[in-house]
Amino acid sequence: MTHTVGFIYAHPDDETFGCACLIRSLADQGVSAALLTATSGEAGKTGRLGPMSREELAARRERELAAAGAIMGLADIELLRYPDGQLSSVPRSEVVAKIAAFLNRHRIEVVVTFPEDGISGHPDHIAIHHAVNEAVWSGSCPHVQKLYYNMPLTVPEAEADSVIRLEVAPYWEMKAAALRAHESQILSIERVFGDLQTVPADERMREEAFALVWKRGVHRPAIREHSVLDDLHKDS
Repeated sequence: MTHTVGFIYAHPDDETFGCACLIRSLADQGVSAALLTATSGEAGKTGRLGPMSREELAARRERELAAAGAIMGLADIELLRYPDGQLSSVPRSEVVAKIAAFLNRHRIEVVVTFPEDGISGHPDHIAIHHAVNEAVWSGSCPHVQKLYYNMPLTVPEAEADSVIRLEVAPYWEMKAAALRAHESQILSIERVFGDLQTVPADERMREEAFALVWKRGVHRPAIREHSVLDDLHKDS
């Protein structure tokens, strides 16, 4: 049976920072990975590409996302194109409804998104976190069986949770290529990962980690897993 895993984030590159190895590993197993991105990232910087209008940067970042997605093996990419930096001003009910529609359209069984702090504290990240929670827990997405938070910077604090860890090293060439595809964001990428020539020196960037926070109505289940695909019901 073919499963579908959904990734829901705020900006182009969020998925590559924290989930490139997971996405590629799923694709290699024949599992469909679909991405929903809330904005086009037009409020970001342009790296070494020089000045751009917001419209130009939005178009650029969408192209970069498509390129990175192809490297990672994403089967589908959808963008909501909400204003970058202003997600908290959009009625949450509207965002929740669009997330639920995405989850139902793709019959997504496993969802991955930001933890409570949005990893970096970015307001858009936190807004997506809350909207995804509402969509999943609302009961309006009957195919969803599990919800994970992406925990790349907070693994020590997540020790008590069910945390799946993927070593980056076996996937590093692929992940580095996907990160380079986000050329407009290269300065931010290099601040986090270094020059991309070798596996990052920062130990926190040497793995991707995902905490299971909800499973078929149970919050924070005290179980250990080897894969986000563990124990999926076939009749979802």
